[in-house]
Amino acid sequence: MPLRLKFAGPACLLVVAGAITGCQDNAPRGAATPIYSVDVTGGAKNCVVSAVDLTEGKPATATMTVGNDGGWCGVTVAQSGRKPFAAGLVQTRAQHGQLNVHSVGDNTRVDYIPDPGFAGADNFAVKLIPGNPVLTVNVTVVK
Repeated sequence: MPLRLKFAGPACLLVVAGAITGCQDNAPRGAATPIYSVDVTGGAKNCVVSAVDLTEGKPATATMTVGNDGGWCGVTVAQSGRKPFAAGLVQTRAQHGQLNVHSVGDNTRVDYIPDPGFAGADNFAVKLIPGNPVLTVNVTVVK
């Protein structure tokens, strides 16, 4: 015979509140750099990016290898003092993918998303403001 419970009034609210409290995130606290779901959600399974050394007013080059699984691969940069750039202006558009320049925490991330089914070479360049360094990224998309 099934057990039947009937809740009414304040007792019902206590049971619901207790159930919600039990679902809290038990992740460790006090990490030096917070990680948000936007940092990892949708990332390509295969994403390798070279280190980037940005100097104000000078060009910089990075290489990227990304698998074409529908995810993004990002180049992460920051101004001196660990601040995101105010803007990123596309100087050379990617021919076989989409770009998204945005802030993630204390950094600026330039995400590349290859066009579906594409494999091969691509590249793009972004001018970062302030300071005007131009970041050129040479991309290899693999299946």
